[in-house]
Amino acid sequence: MFIYVLRRILYTVPIAIGVSLVCFALIHLAPGDPLSAIIPEGASPEMIAQIRTAYGFDRPLPVQYLKWLGHVVTGDFGTSIMTRRPVLSEVLPAIANTLTLAAAAVTFGFLLGCAFGVVSGYVAGTPTDRAVTAVSITGVSIPHYWLGMVLIVVFAVNLNLLPATGMGEGGSGSFGFGWDSLQYLILPALTLSVIPAGIIARSVRGTVAEVRKQDYMQTLYAKGLPGRRVFVHVVKNALPAVLAVMGLQLAQLLGGSILVETVFSWPGTGFLLNNAIFTRDLPMLQGTILVLAMFFVLINLLVDILQTAVDPRIKRA
Repeated sequence: MFIYVLRRILYTVPIAIGVSLVCFALIHLAPGDPLSAIIPEGASPEMIAQIRTAYGFDRPLPVQYLKWLGHVVTGDFGTSIMTRRPVLSEVLPAIANTLTLAAAAVTFGFLLGCAFGVVSGYVAGTPTDRAVTAVSITGVSIPHYWLGMVLIVVFAVNLNLLPATGMGEGGSGSFGFGWDSLQYLILPALTLSVIPAGIIARSVRGTVAEVRKQDYMQTLYAKGLPGRRVFVHVVKNALPAVLAVMGLQLAQLLGGSILVETVFSWPGTGFLLNNAIFTRDLPMLQGTILVLAMFFVLINLLVDILQTAVDPRIKRA
């Protein structure tokens, strides 16, 4: 197990280098001058040259990349063009807020998806199975931003039950575990959870139906095991596939929440990315995407290790 974990960690090194190359290339592939947001209007060519030298844009690309990578390894992600603050000091609080939202969404999605998937898998081929499948496909097909606006209109505007935006009084604030904070989390988390719930339901449904067809399940019934213990065997065999889907969904939610965070003014990385795109704050954009990508890589590594711990056959494969 130790050798497997070590090998998986070493596999992430070239992936991390590739991710850093893509993030660095974003600055140079984006249309327009990356420094256009800070170059004063009517600036002389000498002043423009001085600004480009100050930010290192006058050097060859390989030199710029190695210098940028060296700073990143030491925790220096540059300075935001718009706020003049270190990028990392703004990204880390936003990451914490996005992780809170993504964890709540995946938890909602896991509970709903597993409930729908187990029921559908146990009654595969029946009208109930087809109804659950239709609900799951509908959930996967609904756009996040549209569902978010519908929930705001219904629960915040018409019923006045939950706040529409922000994560505290006045549209901002730190997150806690009391009702004062949780009430701000419900609508965005519910919006984000619909697609994971549909995907998890489809995955669990297929896995449960497949497991129930195996010969050993008939053997368990023939030995007279109660349905509760047979259900435990079904869940144990379906768990690795569910873990894989959950890990992928959590990783995708970290980067895919930009529209939901914008709709609900949730101060996470999606909200930060949206502001960075519209203000052309490329160091902020570059740093946020790099941190999100590294979280994606680490979550996939963690899921692989957890899958192997649950089902050792994966390691042998």
